[in-house]
Amino acid sequence: MSGHSKWATTKHQKAAKDAKRGKLFARLIKNVEVACRMGGADPAGNPTLYDAIQKARKNSVPIDNIERAVKRGSGQEAGGADYQTIMYEGYGPSGVAVLVECLTDNRNRAAGEVRVALTRNGGSMADPGSVSYLFSRKGVVVVPKAGSTEDSILDAVLDAGAEEVNDLGEVFEVISEATDVVAVRTALQATGIDYDSAEATFVPSMSVPADLELAKKVIKLVDALEDCDDVQAVYSNIDISDEVLAELDA
Repeated sequence: MSGHSKWATTKHQKAAKDAKRGKLFARLIKNVEVACRMGGADPAGNPTLYDAIQKARKNSVPIDNIERAVKRGSGQEAGGADYQTIMYEGYGPSGVAVLVECLTDNRNRAAGEVRVALTRNGGSMADPGSVSYLFSRKGVVVVPKAGSTEDSILDAVLDAGAEEVNDLGEVFEVISEATDVVAVRTALQATGIDYDSAEATFVPSMSVPADLELAKKVIKLVDALEDCDDVQAVYSNIDISDEVLAELDA
């Protein structure tokens, strides 16, 4: 999965700098608002809110925007929406599996936007359960390489439930059960190791190797899905090798 992970990480790093910055900010702020509504406005007692705020700050979301999202989520300020998390399943080009995570206050709008993005880019909607079984819910903590080694990270997180540490080039990725992500993040902080993001995500149990043509098609599909206002995250089981990544960059 290293190729897929590297591609996802590269996209994440570029997202804060490109023209979609506004879209990224909107997603991160929505995460803060929902985390606050679900678990309270105190980050010390609400790990999900803590991580949502940290991710927003790491991506340069202004502090004022974050504070307003907390106020809306806690009811101190008007304007908060009643968001629902909905997972749509689909197939991309060549039968690549796609999971689309939405956070929306309008289920019909979200479903329509996802369906249009899929069908216009060589994909289709799938029945519930027909794709999700190919993915496992996992905790993923991304750690910058500066000042850290794979061994030092392993030593810090092994007793906290970490399953593996992957070298993704510029960063390390720590995989755990989704329920252990806060323990892993806390263990890193306790040893003075900084992290870029900590969240529960979906990791494919089996992947589809992609040549250059398929990689381009799937990336186009993912970009179209991520352009939808209600879409928070897109997961696929495509595996893009380092060689194909190099061709894409070229």
